[in-house]
Amino acid sequence: MQQSVSLRDYMLVNPVRVRPDDNLLDAMQVIIDNKISGVCVVDREYNLVGILSELDCLRAVLTATYNNGGIGTVADHMAADNLVVAHPNEDIVDVAQDMLLKNKRRRPVVEDGKLIGQITCRQLLGAMKKFRG
Repeated sequence: MQQSVSLRDYMLVNPVRVRPDDNLLDAMQVIIDNKISGVCVVDREYNLVGILSELDCLRAVLTATYNNGGIGTVADHMAADNLVVAHPNEDIVDVAQDMLLKNKRRRPVVEDGKLIGQITCRQLLGAMKKFRG
């Protein structure tokens, strides 16, 4: 029996997400509570509009502390330009190789413009273990 190599079979469905107008401190708590390294940012129609990482949050907190200012919203600190996404029918090995090349730990999975999942290093490791097992 041949194993599937489609991303759809290994992606994390319904990933943790926040909205661009959320307070950054609230988004940081979501990251902490879920023990994840970042979240997808979606609008009200679940269109992917950005990605917020732990490093984005850390940078924002240090900047606010240094400048003695407010911390702002998710939209103020998320990565929104040139987002690299995957399609659910992409080959999992191709996605894994590209994530390594770009040194990214997660990739949103988008279909018809909507966020439907996410693939992370953890899901990739699980899939590769199945292939090897």
